[in-house]
Amino acid sequence: MNNKKEISLLIKYVRNIVLIFVQNIWYMLTTSISDFRKDIKRYFDQVTGNFETLIINRGKDNGVVIMSLKEYNSLCATQHELSSNENVKRLDAAIEKLRSGEVQSKSLMEE
Repeated sequence: MNNKKEISLLIKYVRNIVLIFVQNIWYMLTTSISDFRKDIKRYFDQVTGNFETLIINRGKDNGVVIMSLKEYNSLCATQHELSSNENVKRLDAAIEKLRSGEVQSKSLMEE
């Protein structure tokens, strides 16, 4: 695998991890089902517009999570990247190359 692909995978991986962290720590909303029903449009606008995750409480240890399609696709991509030991090893190798300075910068377009 060439450096460009490894760096691209690493960037995608890091971006997804950062998005997951930020969304789950800083921007998580919670509400009850009755409050959600009263203002469903506002909640959907917050979820899709602000990359927020919404948890609707439905009783003790029961609830529903709502997230944007973009966030869901990002989580699926991250899960796929980490789904096999081979992918994890490639990502770890790419991170190590970045740390050790073994990367080359290349233009994506010929000028």
